[in-house]
Amino acid sequence: MIIGVPKEIKDHESRVSATPDGVRTLCAAGHTLWVELSAGDASGFTDEEYRKAGARIAASPEDVFQEAELIVKVKEPLASEYKLFRHGQTLFTFLHLAASVELTRALMDAGVTAIAYETTESDDHSFPMLSPMSEIAGRMSVQIGAHYLEKSQGGGGVLLSGVPGVAPARVVVLGAGVVGAAAVRIAVGMGAQVSIFNLDLQRLRYLDDLYGGRVVTHATHQAWIDREVEHADLVVGAVLVPGARAPRVVSRSVVSRMRPGSVIVDVSVDQGGCIETIRPTTHSDPVYLLDGILHYGVPNMPGIVPRTSTLALTNATLPFIVQLASAGIAPAIHSHRGLRQGVNVIGGRIACRGVAEAHGLRYQPLT
Repeated sequence: MIIGVPKEIKDHESRVSATPDGVRTLCAAGHTLWVELSAGDASGFTDEEYRKAGARIAASPEDVFQEAELIVKVKEPLASEYKLFRHGQTLFTFLHLAASVELTRALMDAGVTAIAYETTESDDHSFPMLSPMSEIAGRMSVQIGAHYLEKSQGGGGVLLSGVPGVAPARVVVLGAGVVGAAAVRIAVGMGAQVSIFNLDLQRLRYLDDLYGGRVVTHATHQAWIDREVEHADLVVGAVLVPGARAPRVVSRSVVSRMRPGSVIVDVSVDQGGCIETIRPTTHSDPVYLLDGILHYGVPNMPGIVPRTSTLALTNATLPFIVQLASAGIAPAIHSHRGLRQGVNVIGGRIACRGVAEAHGLRYQPLT
């Protein structure tokens, strides 16, 4: 199969969808790899490394999309890339279609088979490609939040750990999945007072045992969320419904009652966000002030640690790429339940219930 690796164009998105070692594995299996010129530079991988691994270097994204049957990316295509789609082509990437009706319709109109990293499952029903990026984003969320709590960054001038005689900052984490657990790990390590909310009480028991009472766990009751958020110095949004729009669990009225200079980092912004006042931002312009609260809404947080992120992502995606390329797209989807779960758009129709419901479009499951 002919596989294309275009250069990412999202703001400050420095990851690349395949490492030279990943390319070498695919070439050894008999596939042809086209890698766009300088696609790996920001992650520390040179064109020469890709050539030595067996790739052909394409001068432009147009060349990559024209040649490839399977396009492998990191982030969802932007509007300028829609015109590059070809009928019958397969796209394998993070899609987050529930947050973008425009991209959803563009994929449907082009006749592209779109398989989302974030809804593709392993045999154990876990999300192998979502997990490493979620873990990175979760760890970064507290690091970023601590930075923006500094007065020079527009925050309230609060040190996350506090000092003897001064209480630590209060960190509230909404969701105890991969993102939330990673955020808790860093917040506890930095000495903050940490509270976490989740629907699954077993997950809360696990975290309570893990941290020996250093984390306050809460069942998800709206009044409790409102109370804790109002008094928080840092709120981390980590709510996930795979393939669907994130539910909003914090209203603007609650945000308006937070102490001025507090910080919100909503990691679920790529699925629409779980906090009413959040909107997507960019690494070039990452924060905005609303109701006196600093909001950070960058959807591609791992993009600023591209070396770590690219290596972690390729570890997860490569087995699936090998299967898609070696078996063929249709047979691979038919034979692998997890890949079927990953299919969001195929043959001009929506095959993911969460995407269809988000946009009021018809859901047509794969048979």
